[in-house]
Amino acid sequence: MTVINSRRLFLASSLGAVFWPKLMVASEKDAATQIIHLAVHEINQIINSGNTEEQMLKSFEGVFNEYADVPTIAKYALGRDARTASATQLKDYTKAFSGYFATKYGRRFREFIGGRIEIVEVAKVKKYYSVNTIAHMPAYAPFEVDFLVSEQSGQPLVFNLIIEGVNMLLVERQEIGALLDRNSGKIDALIRELKAL
Repeated sequence: MTVINSRRLFLASSLGAVFWPKLMVASEKDAATQIIHLAVHEINQIINSGNTEEQMLKSFEGVFNEYADVPTIAKYALGRDARTASATQLKDYTKAFSGYFATKYGRRFREFIGGRIEIVEVAKVKKYYSVNTIAHMPAYAPFEVDFLVSEQSGQPLVFNLIIEGVNMLLVERQEIGALLDRNSGKIDALIRELKAL
């Protein structure tokens, strides 16, 4: 992955956690438009809150847990090892992953100032919705972001992002896999490292 795409992944993923409401409205496109306004509003509130970075990251984690399918994202990132993890390990890992994800992407908050997201198309793809957008950020050329939304958990939640062809789930699986390898495949050790990051 190029440095530019990596930074765009950070930018779009930080927004991605807040891009779909708990309830669908009149149409998919209306819902997507409304949630973009909500996302920008919430992020701007956090950015301009005057809070410490620690407080801001905590706020972002709350938004991530509210609008993203955290268990699905976390389990996918863990890969096959999720099948052998105990229920307690999976619960602790998911919680640690949530904090890791919020910290990793939340630190890019300030780069959103003055940015906007333009909806291009909303389409049903198999059992999920693909919301195609163009992200306009002050320091970057416009770039394409697809937000993938599923109701598999019983309500519409973001479960993946595709940023100019770069799949966020695959990136996280690679990175979590590398951390797991570094910890000799021990999930408890991975959990401790995620908490420390």
